Amino acid sequence: MPVWILSHPRALTTSDPGGRLIFHVSDVDLLERYRFSLKTADFLLCKRCGVYVGAQIETAHVAFGTINTLTMMPVPEGLPVAALADYSSESSNERVERREKRWTPLEKVV
Repeated sequence: MPVWILSHPRALTTSDPGGRLIFHVSDVDLLERYRFSLKTADFLLCKRCGVYVGAQIETAHVAFGTINTLTMMPVPEGLPVAALADYSSESSNERVERREKRWTPLEKVV
């Protein structure tokens, strides 16, 4: 079952532990990777326009990702109401464990 999280006013991220995710990057030079303070995942941004596309993490088990549905063309209709989430109290290990359980398995890390 997909999990919807609002992480920014211009982002509606989702993941599906039972699905598969592939990020297709046509120009790798325009891909910016950013890591927040715990440095547990790469957040993928477009260098040209600054749009947050999604995030990916490689663990000992497999790679996982989440995607900003607002970057999809067309934007999916009927998106559910977003749920605000605060993960600031998580340790690095807790954050990785949560992502392993909730994020979508990645076919390939970009």
